Amino acid sequence: MRDGWAGAERPGEELRAEVAALVDHTLLKPEATEADVVALVEEAAELGVLAVCVSPSMVSTANSARAQRTNLAIAAVAGFPSGKHLPDIKAREAAAAVDDGASEIDMVIDVGAALAGNFADVAADIATVRAAVPGAVLKVIVESAALLSLADEDTLIAVCRAAEESGADFVKTSTGFHPAGGASVVAIELMASTVGGRLGVKASGGIRTAEHALAMLDAGATRLGLSGTRAVLDGLSG
Repeated sequence: MRDGWAGAERPGEELRAEVAALVDHTLLKPEATEADVVALVEEAAELGVLAVCVSPSMVSTANSARAQRTNLAIAAVAGFPSGKHLPDIKAREAAAAVDDGASEIDMVIDVGAALAGNFADVAADIATVRAAVPGAVLKVIVESAALLSLADEDTLIAVCRAAEESGADFVKTSTGFHPAGGASVVAIELMASTVGGRLGVKASGGIRTAEHALAMLDAGATRLGLSGTRAVLDGLSG
C-alpha cells in the first residue's frame, strides 16, 4: 500500500479484509483427506480469501465443495514438491487439474537445473506447462531459499527472468517442504525488483504471523500462500 502495510493506519478489520483478498489458503499435506479439503474450502469462504491451493487429486473435491462460491479460486500444484518430474508430466498434471476446476497452477521448477546454470532447461520446463494451461494463472515456485543458500542472487534473478520469458504470471518463493526454508524479505525484494511489476510475486512457506505476512507485502509480495491463515488474519484485527 502507499503508506506501507506494516505501518498502515486503518481499522483492523479493513486491513484484515485487504490481506485476506491476497491469500491462497493452502493445504498440501500428504495426509490430507477429502474431509480436510471440504473444511478448507468452508474456512476459505468464511475468511474471505482469494483462493484455496490443494493437491491435484483434491481439485475435484475442492470444486464440489466450492459449489456456487464462484469468487473463490482453486489453485493446484504441479511437479510438487521436488520439481523433478518430466516437463510433459507436469504439463499433463496441470491440464488435468484445470479440467477438474482449477484456474491457477503453482508449478515447481527443477531446482537442480537452476543450480547447474541450465536456465534454458528451466525456461523450457515452464513453457511446457504454460502451453498446456493457456487460460490459467501460472505461478512458478523457484525455492528461493535453496537458490540463495546453495548458489547466489544471480541464480534467483536468472530463474525469475526465465519464468517471465516463458509466460508465467507469478514467481513464488517456496513449496514449504524444502529444508532450506521458505519466504524471506530478502528473496521477495530481489524477486519483486527483477520482475518489476510485470509479474506477481507470491510469498509462501513459513509465514505464520501477521507481522511476517505484512513484512512480505511491504517487501513486494502481491500474493501470500498461508496454511495457518486464520491465525495470521486474527493477528491483524486488533
